[in-house]
Amino acid sequence: MRFLLATTLLAASLARKASAAMPDKIYGVNLGSWLLLEPWMLPEEWASMGGENDCPCGECISSEFALAQAYPDSVDERFEKHWSSWFNQTDVDTLVAAGINTVRIPLGYWILERLVDRKTEFYPRGGIYHLQRGLKALKKAGISVILDHHALPGVQAVNQQFAGRCTDDVQFYTPYNYQRALVWTAVMTAISHLDPDFESVSSIQAVNEPIMDASQTPGYGDFQKNYVQTIRAVEYTLGIGKPSLDLDFDFDLQLSLPNVTAAISATATGSGLLNFEVQKALLSSIPIIVDLSHKLNFKLDFKAASSKQKHPLVANFMDVGWQWGDRTNPADAAIGPMGYDNHLYYSFGSVADANELAYMISICNLNRVEDDAAMGNTPLWFGEWALPTEFNASDEFLYKWGDAQKLAYSKSRGWIFWNFKVEETSVYNRQWSYFEALKRGYMTQDPSKYNDPDVCAPYVGQIYTPIPASTSTTESTSTTDNVSATTTEVTVTTNVPASSASASTSDSTSTLSSTTLIPTSESTPTATLTSTVPTSDSIGVSTAAAASTA
Repeated sequence: MRFLLATTLLAASLARKASAAMPDKIYGVNLGSWLLLEPWMLPEEWASMGGENDCPCGECISSEFALAQAYPDSVDERFEKHWSSWFNQTDVDTLVAAGINTVRIPLGYWILERLVDRKTEFYPRGGIYHLQRGLKALKKAGISVILDHHALPGVQAVNQQFAGRCTDDVQFYTPYNYQRALVWTAVMTAISHLDPDFESVSSIQAVNEPIMDASQTPGYGDFQKNYVQTIRAVEYTLGIGKPSLDLDFDFDLQLSLPNVTAAISATATGSGLLNFEVQKALLSSIPIIVDLSHKLNFKLDFKAASSKQKHPLVANFMDVGWQWGDRTNPADAAIGPMGYDNHLYYSFGSVADANELAYMISICNLNRVEDDAAMGNTPLWFGEWALPTEFNASDEFLYKWGDAQKLAYSKSRGWIFWNFKVEETSVYNRQWSYFEALKRGYMTQDPSKYNDPDVCAPYVGQIYTPIPASTSTTESTSTTDNVSATTTEVTVTTNVPASSASASTSDSTSTLSSTTLIPTSESTPTATLTSTVPTSDSIGVSTAAAASTA
């Protein structure tokens, strides 16, 4: 019997089972810089740990790899203090009070220490214990969890703090490192079903923000298929839910074998229907699972796997629109429940012109949900977004900006804000911290509500058209908050009847002249921090040079 995809009926059944763990509508935050530290978010603490700020990524101690390499004898102790303090019960209580029902936890592959080549790779040890601690608290709070493989073996992105190491020598897209990522997937799938403290895990994300140019990610499509097959093979072995693949065994693994690891071995060696890379990953996962069962104190019998409500994990990818060129569609890898992730940051350029009107017209007419659905990438959620802008945003605008993004991203499965918090003294706190946005009122205490539910009404159907700078742009010395700015005239046309728009935009065309909303790149507060401004949840280029990761 050949390797089978789930039938339509079975896929629907699995999706219903998955929804028991993953909310029908996601209102979430990322727990960034906890188990994968990005120094731009907490520069003071990073400096206290021995790290360096305000320097080009890769040329100083600006990543976990660099800190571990610089302080090999004390790095574990330095990170132990950080892991204990950055996310704790107080934060969980704040999430509950804010109505958050989902968190995405960025993880490096080194959370599984046996995957690290200690001769050439340098990372702290001990994070797995804090992951278990955090998951236990989140489970008690009733918050669903996405385990996000945020930093991959070999590094998946060029000169980015979120990849764990700042380097232009990207080696993830190789057979060796694809294989290590599959082992990581097998282990995390197994312990998510075996360790009671991991019961809140509803999804595992394959790769955070791979290189966008598909020509630079050879073999990625095959990896996607192997990744999903690995999850489903482990779940088949454990008897999780109704099997979404058929491995053609003529006996019951759970009844015939003494424990989970014996069954995983039998699955890997006894079925010729699994891809070779998946077979190897399953076998390689066994000693790591055994080791973790002792460290984390969970059992390796089938009773442990079946003691909770059985639901298959949602296999999660960045959506098809993330890459360009000869890209693969992650929907082609689907077996069982799937989910797709889109990241959108307007602050990195190329999304919309740098002014309020352009931003609002863009977000209020966003069609990514519909475009992805046409490619089979549904359900879709927006796994990273925040409030930063390319201009000096007023408080009044940020109320609107938060509402408009929530409206746009709620058209499908929901949203996950980046980040739950940022160091309070950081220049990024105001627009990147969900906790700070709650305090300021940009975000509503009930995440399903809005400051203004009709915030997009004046902009729906409008088209933003800037007038060429050669005829309509003038330099102005008028400033607000001592920020020099450029005055730009734009024309807005609408595709809806005039009566459908607000009074200020009821005509078919209108103009906007601004002397404070479009600051030059030299005047933005973050532009001078040339190596500490995030690109996506990333690092390494100035605001003026940052390309969009949308």
